Amino acid sequence: MPRRLYSCTPSRLNTWLDCRRRYRFTYLDRPQPAKGPGWAHNSVGASVHNALAAWWREPYERRTSLTAAILLTNGWITEGFRDAEQSGRHLERARDLVSGYVATLDPADEPVGVERTVATRTKVISVSGRIDRLDRRGDELVVVDYKTGKRPLTKDDARFSLALALYAVAASRVLRTPCHAVELHHLPTGEIVEWRHTDDSLRRHLERAEEIALEAAAADDAYRARAGVPAPRQGGSASKVAVGASGGADAPVPAEADPEIDRVFAPSPGPICSWCDFRRHCPEGQAAAVDRQPWEGLAE
Repeated sequence: MPRRLYSCTPSRLNTWLDCRRRYRFTYLDRPQPAKGPGWAHNSVGASVHNALAAWWREPYERRTSLTAAILLTNGWITEGFRDAEQSGRHLERARDLVSGYVATLDPADEPVGVERTVATRTKVISVSGRIDRLDRRGDELVVVDYKTGKRPLTKDDARFSLALALYAVAASRVLRTPCHAVELHHLPTGEIVEWRHTDDSLRRHLERAEEIALEAAAADDAYRARAGVPAPRQGGSASKVAVGASGGADAPVPAEADPEIDRVFAPSPGPICSWCDFRRHCPEGQAAAVDRQPWEGLAE
């Protein structure tokens, strides 16, 4: 029998690399362990992304800075802020970000896609993801990713991003148009960080994704065996299983602490544990990093 494809998103692959325990909590355990409170910086990022996507869906004559500010205000997410005053201050900042950013855009330069889902397959993986914006520049496509974090970006952020490279590969295959350039648009500074891949560098990213997928798939199999979950069938529905698909939902959590499962899905404690949604379920993460308030990731 052929090996079933490992169905995933770039986020799933990166979660495996970052912390295997968080991977298990996110993609395998059902019911999923309870998450902590939402993060205010994620609320800002989601609000900005949603407003920019909605802006491009407006008629041409309404694609103005004022429209962007209105869309941002109407869709503002308040989760994670300390209080209404803090939320209001960051709403004002975010309004300035989106209105200033769209002022640099040509509203007539219609993107190929906004929040566009693309997918591709190899002999190992079936990978899909959603691109913030897909532009056409001349005879090629360009992957555009919005960033709202406070950390300045470098070319290495674009160069080594597995997600951006996979988006480029998938977009070129879906639309049958070359795609080598990826861009990070950092709204707080207005900086655009670009990297232009070669065919070889995109191939290396795809091969790296396959390597990660093989590791994660083997761990999924171990989890399934210990939890008594039947394997998904190649080409069949995976809605009733926990592994082998990006989002299987109904597999049980192992009845009690299982040393083998803990070994396979060992945590990766470090400073990033302060920001983990599942921190409350991970003693190693609690010991490795301090508790953070939901609003501490904001640029104040």
